Parts: sequence; C-alpha cells; structure tokens
Amino acid sequence: MEALFAIGSAPPRPGLTAAAPTRYSHLRRPRTFVAAARFPLAAAPMDAAGTGRPSPAPLRCASAETDSGLDAVATTSHPAEAEAAGATEQGGNGSHAAADAAASTEVAGVDGIRIRRRPVTGPSVHYVGPFQFRLENEGNTPRNILEKIVWDKDVEVSQMKERRPLYMLKGPLEAAPPARDFVGALKASYDRTGLPALIAEVKKASPSRGVLRENFDPVQIAHAYEKNGAACLSVLTDEKYFQGSFDYLAAIRSAGVKCPLLCKEFIVDAWQLYYARSKGADAVLLIAAVLPDLDIKYMLKICKILGMTALVEVHDEREMDRVLGIDGVQLIGINNRNLETFEVDISNTKKLLEGERGQIIAQKGIIVVGESGLFTPDHISFVQDAGVKAVLVGESLIKQEDPGKAIAGLFGKDISHAGAA
Repeated sequence: MEALFAIGSAPPRPGLTAAAPTRYSHLRRPRTFVAAARFPLAAAPMDAAGTGRPSPAPLRCASAETDSGLDAVATTSHPAEAEAAGATEQGGNGSHAAADAAASTEVAGVDGIRIRRRPVTGPSVHYVGPFQFRLENEGNTPRNILEKIVWDKDVEVSQMKERRPLYMLKGPLEAAPPARDFVGALKASYDRTGLPALIAEVKKASPSRGVLRENFDPVQIAHAYEKNGAACLSVLTDEKYFQGSFDYLAAIRSAGVKCPLLCKEFIVDAWQLYYARSKGADAVLLIAAVLPDLDIKYMLKICKILGMTALVEVHDEREMDRVLGIDGVQLIGINNRNLETFEVDISNTKKLLEGERGQIIAQKGIIVVGESGLFTPDHISFVQDAGVKAVLVGESLIKQEDPGKAIAGLFGKDISHAGAA
C-alpha cells in the first residue's frame, strides 16, 4: 500500500475482512484523536507564550512503507525546522520563542535559505483589551516582497488546513484525473521545434505590476496557449498578491486542456502538495530561497508518490549548488529576478550554467527552465545558447490582446503543431 503516514488507525478486528487498500488509503480520518495531533501532516502543540504559533518541537507519527521504496518519511510539515528546533531544545533552558528563533537561524545558516518562513519574534500587531498596537522590529518586519508573501502564505495555509484536514482530501485525490507527464511534454516540444519548450503562464496580476489583464478568462487563455504551441501551462493560484485561484486550475483541467499544468503557488507546507494534486495539478513549484534542503527532499518524495513533477526554482549560485546536491531533481528553474531589488537580468541564467554547474546538469539530465525577463526572440535565443531547454513566460504574453498569438512573436516563428506542419 502506498502511504506516507500511519495516522493511528485501529488494526482490523478479528473475523472482519479489511477493505482493499487504495492509493490514498493512508488519508482516512483517524477514529480517535491522540496526542500525535489533529492533522496528519502538521503535529505541533501551541507554544506556552500564547502567541498562537506552533512550537518548534516536532511530534511524529509512525512511519509507513510505500510501494515506491520509501522507508520512513518525516511527518512534520517543516522537517528542517523541526530537526533544528529539536537540537536546540535538547540544550534546554530557553523559552519556546527563543528556540524558535534559534531554529530559524540555524536552518538559514546551514541551508542558506534567504526567506524566513515566518516572523522570528512573533507578530508585530498586539492587543491589550480593545486596543491594538504595533511593535515592529527586524524579527517581525519582512525584508522583501517574497518574504511578506511567504509569511502571509504560512498563515493562510494554516487556516486552510483547519478547514480541510488531510483526511478530507482523500476523496478529491481519488477522484482527480491522473497526473500527466510534465517533463515528457517539455522534451517532446523541444524535440519537435528545436526551441525551448514553452510553459505559458495563466496570470492575472502581480504585486509589482498590478493587474496585467482586466479581461481575464483563464480557460479561454489556456486554450489559446495550447493551440499556439505551449508545451505546458503554469497557473497562478495565490489570491492575495496575484489574484489567482485554485478554481482556475481545476477549471482549466476540467475544460479538456491537454497541456500538463504547473500549480504556481508559494509552497510552505507539504499539505499544499496534496491539495494541488486534488485540484488537477501535474507539477508544483518549490522555491529554494524559501525551503531548506530537507524540506525539498521531503516534498520531492511526496511529489513522486502523487505522480507530480517538481520545478525547483533558484536565484543565485548558492541556491543552484544546494539544489544540484539533492537527488531526484528533474527540473531546475532559474529566476532572473533579484529578490532584494526585483530587478531582472537574464545574464543570470548564463552565469548559473557556466563551468562545472553546467556539466553536472548535463550529467544528471536535468532540464533547465528560464524564468523572468523574456520578451523577444533574442531573449529566447540568449537563454537557449546558455543551456536552457524550456522557458516559463507570463507577463510578455498575457498583456497582449491575443495571448496565444503572442507566442509566435516571442519565439520569432509559429511553434504550434499547425505551424510546424
């Protein structure tokens, strides 16, 4: 039986025949609540300080074997934080808050992540009776827009998990259409056209540019992309900053679009992988600036079991070196946008693929995806010469009157099947 977690369900009673296991039988609702947590993925008590934030000390459920050969998988939502926090608390005299801050610092120091998962010193807004006041410091003030997005996402996901615990996703996961071959679609497109395969983005808005398209019909746009040569599609699902929706993802999948779909979300919790798959995702985005190595490894295993592909995104040399040291990575996205300044420089792609890194990528058979700053055929040619086999493009297409036909302008030729014929 394929399973990630044993969640404390009772053994079969003598004389009764157990039901045949299914792919998602490990997600059945627990019969009793035990100290191991209310949620199968995130098992953490509230901290003693009463801030409402989880204690970093992990509670683990029993591991379970899977057909894919996984022996034991961590069941905390944030394995790297749990591991660091556990080591910190063993030394033991500090408070939970101090341990949390130390754990965050340790994870960042070891793995080189640049985005803090949540405010280190707790929320900036406090209440005394009916009064609200704000105490801001370096520990609770986001350093850039990505960090702000991630902090808000952490709160949002916690609320979503309250409404839809993992066992409630069992039915939708079983009903979801089978995952499609995202990597295979990229390779087929590259072989057919001799140009980087296109992952065209269904994107209504961005925090830096505002609304990109007022007349936004995600299904219509998806069909137009597919008709004009896109190999795969990327669908924004973040609502607060990108005006995206998981409903867009589900609607596109239900509308008969054959292109594999990437769920473009800010993944901070393993629960999101299950939710994305239940909505029809064939691939997900994992951002190395946000996720420590242990989390990436853990999520890659879950993606493999769910049949999904992970596009692991990097921004600089350090992140690239980290990701190249992780087994099982098939796709690496190089984002040409600077996280601090938000400036875009496509020469970043060439820099990260030069020398030994490029050789390792070739040896491992990893497909590199160019991201951000791609608007013209010259841009496509530049990143292709650097070693890119696919590109993820949104803004330069979605702002055009006909996003589908804009693909030919981006590549300098018609890359659709009809055009090739």
